[in-house]
Amino acid sequence: MLQEIAEQPLVLERTITGERAKIDRLGTFLKGRDIDLIVLVARGSSDNASLFGRYLLEVTTGIPVSLSAPSVFTLYGAKLDLSRALVIGVSQSGEGSDINLVLESAKTSGAFTLGITNEADSTMAKIADETLLIHAGRERSVAATKTYTGQMLHFYLLASILGDRKLDYERIPAFTESALSLKDRVETLVERYVFMENCVVVGRGMNYGNSYELALKLMETCYVVAERFSSADFFHGPLAIVERRFPVIMFAPNGVTKKSNLDLLDNLRELHADCLAITNDPEIAAMSPKSLQLSPEIDEFLTPIPFIVPAQLFAAYLSTAKGLDPDAPRSLKKVTKTI
Repeated sequence: MLQEIAEQPLVLERTITGERAKIDRLGTFLKGRDIDLIVLVARGSSDNASLFGRYLLEVTTGIPVSLSAPSVFTLYGAKLDLSRALVIGVSQSGEGSDINLVLESAKTSGAFTLGITNEADSTMAKIADETLLIHAGRERSVAATKTYTGQMLHFYLLASILGDRKLDYERIPAFTESALSLKDRVETLVERYVFMENCVVVGRGMNYGNSYELALKLMETCYVVAERFSSADFFHGPLAIVERRFPVIMFAPNGVTKKSNLDLLDNLRELHADCLAITNDPEIAAMSPKSLQLSPEIDEFLTPIPFIVPAQLFAAYLSTAKGLDPDAPRSLKKVTKTI
């Protein structure tokens, strides 16, 4: 897991280089199809990447984006009119049975289908009308890291061809490389959390998907019960679970979510919570008892990939500090097939 976390800047560079020409061709084609709906289909970490993709694509393109519930197709056999839809399956292996069944059904319903996967010879790549590849090489860790950020990168590429907002995504590999410099800081910090059994992970907007992903990593590798919330939703009831020294981990970039994060930090300070902020904002860092600080140069829209890196490191190092093996989580397999 640690080795694959460290590979991410190179994987992101390779993916941009390897898929750029295909993305340009795809953009020309999709603009001619008059797409008025995008549907994302995924499970697990891929679903968390898709949650980020939903925010990014809706904000940058103005096209409504839906996160598909695969059971609507696989268990209930619903027939939807998708003739003007772009349906995107997201899977590191390309072998998720329910994801692929949704893609097949979507094609029958008139959609143009796109696969995002790390495996060029996968079932998904054979089903989808077009495939965007993550150039990650084999991912051996059960807990996905480099394929998660590779999937997120593809949503930036899609936003660049479907929307009007300029996203300087080519800077993301360098920002991700700089995030790796927090490695020693994270390794020291986790000693504080060795006996953590429960926590809350908070993120909003572009980093909402990251709150789900870190919670999943903590559950997978550390066996910590981790709930995840938007900082806005957290005020609507869940704040009541917080008591003295209760761990709250926040993705809190500088940007439009800053005020709600500061408001939450103010409340958490009154409750004497143990708050850890992953941030690039000095004011947020100063208000949080503990923080992992990234470059203030990172635009909010570009923070999700570099921000997840210290979170991945946190999960990997905490697992080891707890006497566990992050590369051998109990009861889990690399490829999960459900219908």
